[in-house]
Amino acid sequence: MSQYVEILKESGLKATFQRMTILAAIEGMGHASVDEIYEKVLESHPTLSLATVYKNIVAMVERAVLVEVPISGKKSKYELRKKEHLHLICTECGSVSDRPLDPTINEDTRKVAEDSSFELRDRQVNLYGLCGECRSAKAS
Repeated sequence: MSQYVEILKESGLKATFQRMTILAAIEGMGHASVDEIYEKVLESHPTLSLATVYKNIVAMVERAVLVEVPISGKKSKYELRKKEHLHLICTECGSVSDRPLDPTINEDTRKVAEDSSFELRDRQVNLYGLCGECRSAKAS
């Protein structure tokens, strides 16, 4: 929990119990939608409202504490900001898997931005397709 206090302070946010609880819930799930986070938070704080959870998630995304992972046709998921990586996102079931980001991808995106006189501030590499389970289910 002390790491959450530091992360929040470094981002200019107060370390409230709501934010600490949300961060712990997300870390435990890896990638989670607002609804999944809310359900998890309710287990320990049943009086917390969905609006409070949502408002805090938005604030933490704006301050780069959390990363929003868009999922085509489904609700976005959220994760703690960590070392750059790519996401394998299943468009069928909505699962999200992290994979290491090849350094050449970083260099390629930096070069494209530089060649376009574009100031790159952040990047997210998301690959969309079918996970192994959904591929197997479709094959049978």
